[in-house]
Amino acid sequence: MNETASMGAFYFKIYNNHMENKNLLSAEEIKNIKQELEDRKLKIIKDLQNIGKEENTGQEGDFKTSFPEYGDKDDENAQEINEYSTNLATEQVLESTIKDINQALERIDKGTYGICKYCGEAIGKKRMIARPVASSCIACKTKIQESN
Repeated sequence: MNETASMGAFYFKIYNNHMENKNLLSAEEIKNIKQELEDRKLKIIKDLQNIGKEENTGQEGDFKTSFPEYGDKDDENAQEINEYSTNLATEQVLESTIKDINQALERIDKGTYGICKYCGEAIGKKRMIARPVASSCIACKTKIQESN
């Protein structure tokens, strides 16, 4: 290999490493995401406290939706059932979100945040910023969704 080709290969390797590093989150970005996740979790817990009571199951973020009491008239009963149904669905979504946040925080603490749990490759900075609870890269997530 001549010297020009060797230098070209050297610069190509540097460029590829630079591009790979642009796809990874920095320690500062991970710190910021962790703070955002913790803040979001606290807000969700407050929202859950507004519609129910926390259960003593030993699992953080496990709530039981309270049944509203408006009165004994038919229209009040209908309103109670409607609100309870809405709150129950909201509770399920918020509890699932807390579970996702807790798993993301665990991955941050373990040093595996931003690594796909299926293929072991970097998930990608843009995806992690857009969806901080992501645990899989777009390619693996697409394969999973297509197989379902």
